[in-house]
Amino acid sequence: MALKLHNLKPAKGSKKKKKRVGRGDSSGHGSYSTRGLKGQRSRSGGKGGLKLKGLKMNIQSTPKLPGFKSLKPKLEIVNLKDLEKNFEKSDIITAGKLVEKDLIKTGKNGVKVLGVGKINKALTVKVNKVSKTAQEAIEKAGGTVVLLIKSKPTKNKSKKEEASQPKKEKKAKETKSEKPKKTEKTKKTSSKKA
Repeated sequence: MALKLHNLKPAKGSKKKKKRVGRGDSSGHGSYSTRGLKGQRSRSGGKGGLKLKGLKMNIQSTPKLPGFKSLKPKLEIVNLKDLEKNFEKSDIITAGKLVEKDLIKTGKNGVKVLGVGKINKALTVKVNKVSKTAQEAIEKAGGTVVLLIKSKPTKNKSKKEEASQPKKEKKAKETKSEKPKKTEKTKKTSSKKA
């Protein structure tokens, strides 16, 4: 049979009759209208859940935030056991070589060596920070530690500071020139008394 407008029908089960409540006991949904006896959910507005608390109560009931996430860049960490496993004797270890060996992601924020594990090779370690135990272990094995210090950017003097400097110098010159004048007056007064 060809489909035409007059014989179109919705799929079986796609349409459902609306539940008609409170239309007599014979309907099966009469008297208590499927709400049961008593209780919060039998009352009008009871199915919406508990009422919202006041603002103060809401704030008090929410758990406190556990600290905060620091925005400071964190140093990447490498242990002694990693150096022992991945490098040969008398190797020079830098952030670039650590990246090549997949021990760190990037050396942009700096590297710190910690003393987990043992080291028996004499290595030259060039990093930003080293723990005390790690440094002692490296030096005991005959290696050396070179600490790289990040240079802080120098602040350029602002125009206001530059403008204020000549004024200060002028004031200093004026005060110097004023002092000898006072001494001349004192000499004059002393000569008059004599």
